[in-house]
Amino acid sequence: MESQFNPIVSSVLAWIAANPLLLGLILAAVPLLVFAAGQLLGRVLGVPALPPESRGVAPPVEAEPVGPTPAPTKVEPEAAPEPEPALAAEPGPAAAPEPAAPPAAPSVAAEPEAPPVRLRDRLRRTSDTLVGRLGSLLGGRSVDDDLLEELETVLFSADLGVKTAEVLLEEVRKKASGKDGAAVRTVLRDAITERLRRVEVGEPLAVAGKPHVIVVLGVNGAGKTTTIGKLAARYAGAGHKVVLGAGDTFRAAAIEQLQSWGERVGCEVIAGKAGGDPTAVAFDTVKAAIARGADVAIIDTAGRLQTRRPLMEELGKLVRVVGRELEGAPHETLLVLDANTGQNALSQAKLFTEAAGVSGLVLTKLDGSAKGGVIIGLADEFGIPVKFVGVGEAIADLRDFSADEFVDAVFED
Repeated sequence: MESQFNPIVSSVLAWIAANPLLLGLILAAVPLLVFAAGQLLGRVLGVPALPPESRGVAPPVEAEPVGPTPAPTKVEPEAAPEPEPALAAEPGPAAAPEPAAPPAAPSVAAEPEAPPVRLRDRLRRTSDTLVGRLGSLLGGRSVDDDLLEELETVLFSADLGVKTAEVLLEEVRKKASGKDGAAVRTVLRDAITERLRRVEVGEPLAVAGKPHVIVVLGVNGAGKTTTIGKLAARYAGAGHKVVLGAGDTFRAAAIEQLQSWGERVGCEVIAGKAGGDPTAVAFDTVKAAIARGADVAIIDTAGRLQTRRPLMEELGKLVRVVGRELEGAPHETLLVLDANTGQNALSQAKLFTEAAGVSGLVLTKLDGSAKGGVIIGLADEFGIPVKFVGVGEAIADLRDFSADEFVDAVFED
């Protein structure tokens, strides 16, 4: 078979040789055919294709170098583009400030300041219980015996206390009889404002000693330890050095809670063993505060029912021991009351005052209570200064008590 093709091949070759133009075209096409075959083979074997700039009629310079290599000035800019060094240099300046970063501030100072919440929003339930009922009762009516009888029911159910409710009702009878509902509202507002102004405190964070010693009392669950932590944060924020005393030795959780507040606020906590003598802890706290040059010492005490006479007598002993260690101490004895207890807070105020000479009140949990009207009864019956009101979980929610602000929030339409 090979013999049959030889004459044909010979004829074709002779014909091509006799046509120089055809021969030149065939020779020029050979590199293209070789290049195309190489690309096809590369795709089949998974070899990356050559870059577009290297595809041309002439074979690549790298494959068959002839003569001197290309000048480096033409190749290097493409191999090392300008943006690469700029990107590599950026991390340098960014990382430099890290070693010189200032030390972390205390957590309380770093705590973000939330926008202040209107007191009206915090006291909405108390407002609805007292003033909301007045609106539906008074309407367009004038004050007569029937209306006074209904008003008495509203006042008694607002946790003002029986005595205070009767006093307010008598004010309405004297000053608003025969008048309309607006007059009743004005009389009640003025009477309540007058009583609350009597128990305002000019400077709640004022200090009267070195150290200024505060003993904090209250029943279990009133928010006593949390109030101490917030109070410590406020004093520390005002530039005072504070020492805390974990005098609630009956509950290990109370000691841990106060120690947690101490870490958060950045103040020392004096604590004994769980179940130890609370009077000894109070003594050690005052002694430590004097030795450390502290401005304020706040002593926690165990929660107790006001009806438990032996425990109440123990408070009296604690106060006496503190007074022997530092003349004039304690400078304040704060009673923490949960607003949700309503009129029971009146009983607590009476018995704690008898046992330990309460000098100031803190009314907590007003934001979740409909019984905040008890603060009016406390002011009317005892006249004990109200230093702070608690209206939320944040430190800023332990607010200085203001009679006008409180009444505005309750009576706002």
